[in-house]
Amino acid sequence: MRQLTDHIQRHAQNIPDKTAIVCGEESITYHELWQAVRLRALNFDPDTNSVIVRASQSTDFLITYFAAHHAHTPIIPLEHDAPDSTLLRIERTAHDNDIPPQVADILYTTGTTGQQKGTMISHQAIIADAENLIEAQGFCPDTTFVISGPLNHIGSLSKVWPTIIVGGTIVITEGIKDINKFMQALSTAKGKVATFLVPASIRILLQFAKEPLQSLAGKIDFIETGASPIPQADMETLCQLLPDTRLYNTYASTETGIIATHNYNGGYCKAGCLGKPMKHSRLAISPDGHILCQGLTIMTGYLGDTELTQQVLRNDIIYTQDKGHIDTRGRLQLTGRTGDIINVGGYKINPVEVEDAAKAHPTVADCICIAAPHPVLGTTLKLLVVTTDHAPLNKKILAAHLLERLERHKVPLLYEQTKEIKRTYNGKLHRKHYITSNL
Repeated sequence: MRQLTDHIQRHAQNIPDKTAIVCGEESITYHELWQAVRLRALNFDPDTNSVIVRASQSTDFLITYFAAHHAHTPIIPLEHDAPDSTLLRIERTAHDNDIPPQVADILYTTGTTGQQKGTMISHQAIIADAENLIEAQGFCPDTTFVISGPLNHIGSLSKVWPTIIVGGTIVITEGIKDINKFMQALSTAKGKVATFLVPASIRILLQFAKEPLQSLAGKIDFIETGASPIPQADMETLCQLLPDTRLYNTYASTETGIIATHNYNGGYCKAGCLGKPMKHSRLAISPDGHILCQGLTIMTGYLGDTELTQQVLRNDIIYTQDKGHIDTRGRLQLTGRTGDIINVGGYKINPVEVEDAAKAHPTVADCICIAAPHPVLGTTLKLLVVTTDHAPLNKKILAAHLLERLERHKVPLLYEQTKEIKRTYNGKLHRKHYITSNL
C-alpha cells in the first residue's frame, strides 16, 4: 500500500537538501524530515489502535503526522484548542471501536449541521486526492505551497499531500489574521507560489491587502478556494487583480475527498461552477437533485457509527446534502445545500444567493441570511450584516441594491447590523449557531 512517507523517503535519497517545510524561522530539508519521522515513529505504542493529537501550525505537528503514517497507526488530529473532555471522549470512541487497517487519518468534521463525526480516510484515498490535485492544478517540484488554514482539516491537509508527493516545499503560517506575515510568506517564497484560502479569507485580503496582493500578480502560480461558496463579486475582483494566476474553485469534503475543480480565471467565471471530476473521481446527480460522489477518494466510513455511515455511504457512493446539476460541458454547478434552504411563503430560497448579492455592495464586509419568525408569513428572511469599517448600516440602500439583483421574494424584510458573523474554525458560516439562536 503506497503512502506519503514512501515519497518522503524517496526525496530524502534523491533531493536530500531540498527544503521540505518552512515555518517561521525554522526550515527543514527532506533528509532531515525523513530522519525525524523515522525517529518519532519509534515512540508510538504498537498496541494502540490510534494516536490522538492537537494539531498546530508547526513542523513538529507534521513530523508527528507523517510518523503516524510510517508506523501504520491511524492519526486523529484535533483542533489546537480542543478541551480535555473532547480528547477523552474521542479516545474512548477510538478505543471501543475497530479501525480498519487501511485507515490513515480520522478527521473530525466541524459539526455545523450536527454532532461531530470522525471521518476515516484511507492511505489509498490520500494518494488519490493528491494525484487528483497534481494533475488538475499543476503541482510540481517547484511548487511552494503556503498553508494558512488548520492542519486538522482536509482543506489544508489535502495541500500537504500533493506538495510532498511532487517534492515541493510547504510553508506554514498562523492563519491570515496577521495579513503582513501572510503576504510576506507569499512574497518571499521561492519557486511557483500557491495557496489555499477559504472565501472569508479572500474577502479579508480584498478589503485590507488589495494592493500588496496585486503586486504579486506575476509571482502567484495559483490560488485554490473551497469549504464554502465564493461570491461572484470576489471572484471577478480576484481575476482583475491576478490576471495570469490560475484561480480554482474546488468541490471537496472530508467524506468525498477532492472531487472536482474549475479555474474561473480561464474564461468562464461563474459562482457555483466547480468544474469536471478529476482522474480518480466520478460525479452524478440523484433524481432529487443531490450530488453523488464515487471513486478512490471517498471515506472508509464514520468511526463508531455504522448506522450513519450507511446513510451517507451506499454501494461505494457518497450521498451528499449538496444540490446541483451537471451542465452541457460536464461541469458541476452547485445550487445549494439541503438544510440551508429557507421556506418563505412557499418559496424555497437559497441563503447563499442572498449573501452573494449583498456582498457585492461596497458597504458589506460580511453577512449571513437566516430565517426569522414573522407574525403573518410565519417565516421571513433576515440579513445580519458586518459593514465596512463598521459604519452605520443603511438598510434602505442595501435593500434597494438587493432588489436590483434578486427577485422580490428573495429580498430580506429584516436587517440587523452586527460586529461579527460566526464562522467555524475553517471559515464556513456557522449556520447552526443562528438556527439555534432563533429557536
